[in-house]
Amino acid sequence: MKKIALIILFFGLNANAQVSKTISVAGKIAKPFTINFADLKNYASQSIDSLVILNHKQEYKSTLKKLKGVLLKEVLSKAEFTVNSPKVLSEFYIVCVADDGYKVVFSWNEIFNSPTGDKALILTEINGNSTITQKEGIILVTPIDKATGRRYVKNLSKITIHQVQ
Repeated sequence: MKKIALIILFFGLNANAQVSKTISVAGKIAKPFTINFADLKNYASQSIDSLVILNHKQEYKSTLKKLKGVLLKEVLSKAEFTVNSPKVLSEFYIVCVADDGYKVVFSWNEIFNSPTGDKALILTEINGNSTITQKEGIILVTPIDKATGRRYVKNLSKITIHQVQ
């Protein structure tokens, strides 16, 4: 029994060691930058009482409670787009990548010109506990999506900005 407990403890510690504590932002921007988990505390905090996670078939998967986070668009507002005309911004898209390679995509207009941008959150707390101390690490959610699980990114570690060619 003690051996089993030690094995579980070992794997639990290793899982926490794998949690991403930074988000790198790069791509078609003037200067790539990195946001540390601690930096997220400097942004205005948003709260959600609970969020039901539904898969692509809109079947129930789980419920996240007592959420706090910062808007994705606030973090991305630090990115300097070097364009000659605001019309060109409609050609940009944002890829949010998890440590395991899972990717989700937003258009520039979704983030900066629609209600999605007013709700897409990088979570800092779940149930009053820091997300960085949990196995999911830094989390991205889009509460107004119908299938909320499709853009539920656990261990968010990279955001890449691309321009359609």
